[in-house]
Amino acid sequence: MSWLAWLGIAVVVAAIAAVTGIKPRGTRPVAHTRMMGVGRVALLLIAVIFAYMAFRARG
Repeated sequence: MSWLAWLGIAVVVAAIAAVTGIKPRGTRPVAHTRMMGVGRVALLLIAVIFAYMAFRARG
């Protein structure tokens, strides 16, 4: 696999961890805070923008 495939896998894993709120032991909980809500909205907005760009590039 190329470095680009590994980078894509890392991005997907990081996005899943960010949306679900997975955290290592001993860290502060942020899963139900306003900052996490804003982060999820920003992640969703970025995903929608990229999906729109991919749709427009295909056509």
